Amino acid sequence: MVRTEGLVRIRDLDLPLLRRAAAPRSATVTDAWPVEVENLLRTAVSRLGGGPLEEAAALTLGLAPGMRDRPAADRRRLAAKAYSISVERFRKSQEEMILGQISEQICWLGGIGAGAEGASRQPSLLAPHLQHRSLRVGDIALTLHVHPVELVRHIDVIVSAVNTHLSLPEMFKASVPAALRRAAAVRDASGEVLADPVHEELVDWRRRNRVLSRPVPPGTVVPTGSGALAAQGVRRLYHAAVTVPRHGTNDYDVAPQDVSLATARVLTLLTEERAAFTPPLRSICFPLLGAGRGGLPPQTSVSALWAALRAGAAPDRDIHLVVRRPLLADLVTEVLGARPAPSAPRAFDDKETWHRCV
Repeated sequence: MVRTEGLVRIRDLDLPLLRRAAAPRSATVTDAWPVEVENLLRTAVSRLGGGPLEEAAALTLGLAPGMRDRPAADRRRLAAKAYSISVERFRKSQEEMILGQISEQICWLGGIGAGAEGASRQPSLLAPHLQHRSLRVGDIALTLHVHPVELVRHIDVIVSAVNTHLSLPEMFKASVPAALRRAAAVRDASGEVLADPVHEELVDWRRRNRVLSRPVPPGTVVPTGSGALAAQGVRRLYHAAVTVPRHGTNDYDVAPQDVSLATARVLTLLTEERAAFTPPLRSICFPLLGAGRGGLPPQTSVSALWAALRAGAAPDRDIHLVVRRPLLADLVTEVLGARPAPSAPRAFDDKETWHRCV
């Protein structure tokens, strides 16, 4: 939001976490909070180590001299010039990286980097957005993760919703399959993509099954390797075809029964593949299938998902759900009628856990 609207409009933006991180000695936010937030951003950018990264970061947020009131398009163009690349390439790659680097510095400055004394003065900045909740629905235990899907660690299988043509979105898109494709890509030391294994495996599956030029039935599930995600302990990706492209538009249709069907088939596939791995596949993580670009309401998605998970519950499975935002996690908890498990893990509010997860 700050990148888009610029420093001159900070006061008009809803920035509760930046305001909290910028509070000088406590969680109290004064009327001067826009200045405090700007100073926090300047400090975060100054910690990026100079070079094109720091220069482009200052330009991107309007922190460089003369850039405070410049439109977002001008700031993006000048930031791309700092890297000597096109605006479009900068938007798809470097800009996301820059904002991520700034965010990491803010997290450090606003919470875990301040040490124990700072942590006692100020609530953890990371707690609402990087946590997992141990829950119980009836006699079934599950873990609800609240963070981007690409931060999942040490879970055997991640499920991803795809369209019935099994075509993945481009890596720069914001969807779950795009994030997983991006995280699974093999890159060199400079970040350039050397291989796109998940996309290549899906194309190969379509070729072998003679569906290169036609869609598969809704509910089809296709397994692939996890590419670079293997370094995070993820061993398989299961692609559930639940979104049906609407002809002549950019829209999709998703039927709740297809979500339930795909979920049941995912569990069957997990059972079939389990023994082929050492140790056997056990843990599996589901996003809310069809609730992104598919347009399915989140409460409908989780209800359809849980209907199949409940029917296929087994003691040798470790079930995980992942959502990006705390409010959505609260909705999922409410829809499922879940209650906290007695040993629910704390939010990621310490430096050791943050480093282990990121």
